[in-house]
Amino acid sequence: MRPVVSFFIIVSLFFSLSAVAENRELIVYSARKEHLIKPLFDFYTQKSGVTIRYTTDKAGLLLTRLKAEGSKSPADLLMTVDAGNLWHAAHLGLLQPVASPILQQRIPEHLRDPDNRWFGLSLRARTIVYHTDRVDPHSLSSYAGLADDKWRGRLCLRTAKKVYNQSLVAMLLHRWGQPKTEQIVSGWVKNLATAPFSDDTAVLKAIAAGQCDLGVVNTYYYGRLLRENPQLPVALFWPDKSEGGVHVNVSGAGITRSAKHPDAARALLEWLTSEEAQKLYAGLNLEYPVNPDVAPVAEVAAWGTFSADPTNLSIAGELQKQAAMLMDRVGYR
Repeated sequence: MRPVVSFFIIVSLFFSLSAVAENRELIVYSARKEHLIKPLFDFYTQKSGVTIRYTTDKAGLLLTRLKAEGSKSPADLLMTVDAGNLWHAAHLGLLQPVASPILQQRIPEHLRDPDNRWFGLSLRARTIVYHTDRVDPHSLSSYAGLADDKWRGRLCLRTAKKVYNQSLVAMLLHRWGQPKTEQIVSGWVKNLATAPFSDDTAVLKAIAAGQCDLGVVNTYYYGRLLRENPQLPVALFWPDKSEGGVHVNVSGAGITRSAKHPDAARALLEWLTSEEAQKLYAGLNLEYPVNPDVAPVAEVAAWGTFSADPTNLSIAGELQKQAAMLMDRVGYR
């Protein structure tokens, strides 16, 4: 670590600890479920003495609430999933820029807002899964390859109404442009074995049952199901090795524009990127740490390594509306 960077991190830590000492309570609006955040907040309270009160709800409802509350909102921090949601919150003016050498050092540039209004806290890959008895992994290649005629009647997908697939298509739009992306997504629709499912777990179960042979899911859904059934006849495939890398996304957070305790909120954000917090935060949901210096838990590490798409995830938000319109246009619903 360069001496100048080290100096600024030490200074930032000093002021963060001072902020924690002066503010004994923080309020968090979270789209992450309670069982994924409560252990973290309890640990932080024990460590710092700061009480964290939180409200959980769907991302869209929390954004609407923040916008309606305006400057009177009690929320200090917004936590949510998917960079598209984080981008939308920033675009609505609900988040404020944060100056933090710690966050800039610990979080890779493509996993945080270019204007430092939001920061990834855990990483998930949205990748291809296949039935181990019905698909030769050597026949797989890329997200675009799922549009190939050889997969006709063999593909399962989650509904296009969910933000995870909208972000994937948004990133494909950035990579390939509209004509090719429309051709790809149209091919997916033609290859569907059945109507899209409501969630990724249903996609995985359909593949395991032989209803279809392959699909696209977030890795942590695979991990959860594998815990329940170690004999699950489904495996992960890391696509696009030569075409930009695996699509990744984040759960993340930002300090609200209305925060009454912005310094204490920054201290919490910085702690969430520390080694002890990253292991707990990512491990609880079988995700990957965003901090590259922290290794994933053993279950996740067992899935192997992959090359992630290095494109800044703000693109997922910028092109999300265009992606949703494209998906609807080709009949992917």
